[in-house]
Order: sequence, then C-alpha cells, then structure tokens
Amino acid sequence: MAHTAEIDTKDAWSGGKSPFGVSYGKMMMWFFLISDALTFGGLLMSYGFIRHKYADVWPKAENVFTHFPFVEQHLPLAYVGLMTFILIMSSVTMVLAVEAGKRMDRRGVTVWMFWTIVGGLMFVLSQAWEWYHFITGTHTGGPDGHGGALRHVWDFEKGAYIIDTFRGANMTVNEYGVPQFANYFFFITGFHGTHVFSGVVINLVIFLNVLKGTYEKRGHYEMVEKVGLYWHFVDLVWVFVFTFFYLL
Repeated sequence: MAHTAEIDTKDAWSGGKSPFGVSYGKMMMWFFLISDALTFGGLLMSYGFIRHKYADVWPKAENVFTHFPFVEQHLPLAYVGLMTFILIMSSVTMVLAVEAGKRMDRRGVTVWMFWTIVGGLMFVLSQAWEWYHFITGTHTGGPDGHGGALRHVWDFEKGAYIIDTFRGANMTVNEYGVPQFANYFFFITGFHGTHVFSGVVINLVIFLNVLKGTYEKRGHYEMVEKVGLYWHFVDLVWVFVFTFFYLL
C-alpha cells in the first residue's frame, strides 16, 4: 500500500504566501498593466475599424507628419522615428537602473534613473511640438493651392455660408482629411502622452527617494523595479501605436 503524505490543513490554508514568489506591490502593478493594456487594445481596435470604414479617404501618416525641427524640407516620419528612439533608449536606461538596484548600487540607480527621466521629458516635449504643428498645419498643396482644406463656414455679417480655407486640424475640421483621423490622433497619442508624463513624475519621486537614501535604508530597491514595469509598458504601447497609427 502506497504511503500518502499527510498535509497540515492549518498550514495549507494559513495564507500570507505569494504563489508566484512575487510581492504584493509587483502583483498589483501587473494587474494595473493588464487592465491598461485592454484599454489601449480597445482604442487601437476602434481605430482600425474606423480606418477601414474610411479607407478610401484616410490620410497617410507619411504625408502628414513630415516636419522636423530646423529643417525646411519634408522628412516623412523622421521626427516620429526620433521620438520612438528616445523612448526606447529611456527603457534601456531603466533596465540599467533596475539592475543597479539589485546590486544595491545607489550611484548606478541615481545615474540611470536621471537619464530615464531626461528621456521621458524629451519625449513629452517632442510630442507637444508635434501636436503644435499638427494643429497649426504644415501641409502644402491643399485644395486651395496654398495648403489647407476648404470648408463652409457661417458668416454672421453676410448671413450666409461662405467657403473658407482651414489649415491644420482640430476635433471637427482636418486639413489632412477626414476629422476622425485627427480625433484618433489626439485621443490615442494624448492618452499615451499622459501615461508618459505620469511616468516621468513617478520616476522623479523615486529618484528623489534614491537621493535621500530611502531604499538604501529599506535594504532593497523594489520600488525602482515596480516603476520600471510601468515604464517598459509605456514604451511597449508606443511601439504598437507607432506601428498601427504611423506605419500601416
């Protein structure tokens, strides 16, 4: 007769142990990231549906995002590509910060967290610059021959509709094509930009705690690792946004 090991039911149901060897803070971060991933997934799926619906008149991103600082000629998607590179490099510096934290290297964490914050700020400011040019309009060769889109607007003095030229884009009128293109651009990139800005603020708080020696006293840098999970998620989401919105 085979021997059956006895199990202490009191110990089995005592709780207090993570089944995956993950701390409570890390697990809650993963739950948040999964829910956030579903939100971004829904936005991109909605974007794909609308783009398919207006496939014949949907603007091509390479014809819209052609501006680059201090360069007069058109460089399709060059600035967006630079923004993407900056954000990816900030993810690399975050990896190095986490690795330094595991070695209890306070100086290493300080240096790499600093560069992560710089990269995040550069991305946010670059996105603001891109929004500005998208709103004000930089396209040339529009329907009016000088760049811009023709629209019917109400003239209160004449009491009638007149044809006017509109340059740039907002939530109702879009020089580059259907208004839905601008709507999704503002919402998706704005939602992601909010995540990046929030990440920069959180990283700054963690950075200040590192300078004060808070985690050195705790004996671990797990907070850096948890913030690193969020930062990598933000970078990964941008890869999908860049692919589906700008490249396809």
